Amino acid sequence: MDTSHLAEHAGTAGALFASIFVVATTTMRTMIPLRIFGILANVVLFLTAIPAHNYLVMLVQSVMCFVNSYRLHQMLQLVRDVKKSVNSDLSMDWLKPFMTERNCTAGEMLFYKDEKAEEMLYIVSGKFKLVESGIVFPVGAIVGELGMLSPSKVRTQSLECIEAGLVLSVSYSKVEELYVQNPAFGFYFLRLSSARLFQNLETLQKQLTQLTAASAPKPA
Repeated sequence: MDTSHLAEHAGTAGALFASIFVVATTTMRTMIPLRIFGILANVVLFLTAIPAHNYLVMLVQSVMCFVNSYRLHQMLQLVRDVKKSVNSDLSMDWLKPFMTERNCTAGEMLFYKDEKAEEMLYIVSGKFKLVESGIVFPVGAIVGELGMLSPSKVRTQSLECIEAGLVLSVSYSKVEELYVQNPAFGFYFLRLSSARLFQNLETLQKQLTQLTAASAPKPA
């Protein structure tokens, strides 16, 4: 039985369906649907290459399917992690895979007051202090995340390393890229940033109350 015609028709039909998926990916505005349609296109193209024994196409589509699947998993994991942070401890550990390491020495200034804010920092080790307010950040703290939401996007204080350590940095442009690619991430990031802002305001209010109480005249 001649199967060449069957293989030809299967290949034509498969190419048609794959083309539909490829065209569909160009209409996607967010990353998760784009990755899903990309995976579907990879699977269809792989299947259409089987009757023709086109091993090169099968290899290429296998690799592309793996990459698309990994990126899809990464984005879904990002959404789950940031959602979990919003509902628990306000941690920003979910940003670590997108950050770069930076070693700091004692006395080094990481940024200065009134300079343009372009990145946020995650403290892995060491001690870092805001010069103007004297606030020392513990390990695990995020510094500079609110500069992204500020209209002027400038630093309100200077940050100094007072004990050598390691920080992770991520640019605002990278966070904005994640925001655009995935609306769910953007929604939870805004909720998390807002929660941290109110948390900071509450801490400052407590400090102000303590300073006011300490400076109040004592009764004779």
